[in-house]
Amino acid sequence: MRLTPRRRVVRRASGYEPDMPPTVVVFAPSPLLTVTIEDRAGQPDIHVHAGGQGVWQARMISTLGVPVVLCAALGGEAGDVLQHLLPGEDIELQAVRVGTRNGGYVHDRRSDDRDPIAEAPGGPLDRHEQDALYEVMLREGIEHGTAVLAGPNDDQVIPASLYRRLATDLGANGCRVAADLAGERLDAVLAGGPAVLKVSHEELIADGRAGSDDPADLVAAMRKLRSEGAATVIVSRAAEPALALPADGEGEGDVLEIHVPPLQAAETRGAGDSMTAGVVASLVRGDPIREALRTGAACGALNVVRRGLGTGGEAAIRTLAERVELVDWKG
Repeated sequence: MRLTPRRRVVRRASGYEPDMPPTVVVFAPSPLLTVTIEDRAGQPDIHVHAGGQGVWQARMISTLGVPVVLCAALGGEAGDVLQHLLPGEDIELQAVRVGTRNGGYVHDRRSDDRDPIAEAPGGPLDRHEQDALYEVMLREGIEHGTAVLAGPNDDQVIPASLYRRLATDLGANGCRVAADLAGERLDAVLAGGPAVLKVSHEELIADGRAGSDDPADLVAAMRKLRSEGAATVIVSRAAEPALALPADGEGEGDVLEIHVPPLQAAETRGAGDSMTAGVVASLVRGDPIREALRTGAACGALNVVRRGLGTGGEAAIRTLAERVELVDWKG
């Protein structure tokens, strides 16, 4: 197990910008090597990318002009390829080389459906590798002041206890933490009092935190998450308007419905990840929570109309954000 040499964030071609926003550190413990087969004029068109929740979030955050440090574990042949695919403009890779291998998938998207051909979950990290990844994330989070904790590709990769340690230790050292998690990992990060917690309504139901998809049940679960330590709580609801409970003092504690403009979906996966990324990128720029919610919703909406996860153009996001409506929830 070893650390990759440190690489500084690549600045834009125009040179250093003194008013650039602070950097966001993204915890992506198990990036994926993704291969998708598209149709191009009747011929197979093969695309190879880095993927996984944290990678998609990092990509969207950087799209909004906010630099990212991506902390990840890389190993095996897939890890060798990811080592080259992950760094990019405004994305710095801080990788821990490990003995296990990264996961990946091959999907056929030549029809309107996504047909899995092969999927590999990736292997678990041992104790020393977990410690090394924790150390890198702790260092970067404290240095830069804002962190996003994304989930692993598979439950076996790292234990939920590592999320509890990270959320608690980062928060105690002045780092604002956002989390997009479910299950044991959601429970774990609550101990650190995350500034932003995003979860889907399906995850709340599966975790037994909400009895149904009825908005009243979801809002009750959101208020419970607030009482357990989360500040701003956001619940995505697939095609239905998302719900948000802003932190006390940032919206009088009212629950909001987030209505996005109508769009035809091309790829529904990744919308929630993009939403989280947009909220965090907006907050780190200093925007108020309502503006951050609009930006996050616009990122999720744009992700849905594109076939690449965590992608989109900043100009389109800004245009859509102007059309996002925040409505007081009437329970």
